[in-house]
Amino acid sequence: MNPSSDLDTIWLNFSPSDLLLLNLALALIMYGVALDLRFKDFAYLAKNPKSFFLGLFSQFILLPFLTWCLVLVMQPPPSVALGMFLVAACPGGNVSNFLSSMAGGNTALSVSLTAFSSSSSIFMTPFNFALWAGLYAPTSNLIREIGLDYMDVFFTVALILGLPLILGILTRQYLPVWAERFAKILKPLSIVIFLAFVVIAFLGNLDLFLRYIEMIFLWVFAHNLVALSTGYLTGKISGLPLADIKTLTIETGIQNSGLGLVLIFTYFDGLGGMAIITALWGIWHLISGLTIASLWKSNVAPANLELSK
Repeated sequence: MNPSSDLDTIWLNFSPSDLLLLNLALALIMYGVALDLRFKDFAYLAKNPKSFFLGLFSQFILLPFLTWCLVLVMQPPPSVALGMFLVAACPGGNVSNFLSSMAGGNTALSVSLTAFSSSSSIFMTPFNFALWAGLYAPTSNLIREIGLDYMDVFFTVALILGLPLILGILTRQYLPVWAERFAKILKPLSIVIFLAFVVIAFLGNLDLFLRYIEMIFLWVFAHNLVALSTGYLTGKISGLPLADIKTLTIETGIQNSGLGLVLIFTYFDGLGGMAIITALWGIWHLISGLTIASLWKSNVAPANLELSK
């Protein structure tokens, strides 16, 4: 018997007021990301289809599939596996553009992938989560026990990601000066807000985190390594320029774990394995992303490709 199997029976404490604040914070973060986006950013698809489509393929198809393969190999408890499927189904994280620029990646490609993945996650996150969690018997059974309604997940993602994304793009389009100033505040603030909620979740359940963190970290480390490697190898095998490879690596390896936490505390009542692995992912992907970006920055001259004016 797996000694960590009791992860499936524990529940993390997170009050309704904390959940409301987390929803508002995530919407604010998404709004801040969208302030950097313009309608013409989506036009990158027509100008550079290969890198763009490979980025989407890496994030929305390869990563969920390889997560399923990793779960089959590692055989984590069902609640942990469910958390891994959810993280893999989430869109790219809000710091991916910053990390891609820092690494000397293709900033235009990063912005375009962020815009498209965030908007399409309204459909793709519930779809990928339902598909891959349903293909693994332990998680499929757990979802049936919980009685999850995927339409509810769809509306939640649309509300906290889709609406702020649209408002942010419209603000950038029609109030560019205000958007530029406000974006400078929201960029660093968004990281602080998310980390604050992760810390709150940790402190409120410190005994549980300390009990399982060593085991959970191994799963997070392996999963994040798979995600980063997926982006890197997709670009490398396809013969993309180094700047594009960097961007695909970061976009695939940095997931919106904040969205994952919202969904977990909204529809899974803070199910232990799901919540702990997603919260720890939210910390670790920043560490791994900053490490990789710093190494690339120190060894290779920046090669940002700006959108044509």
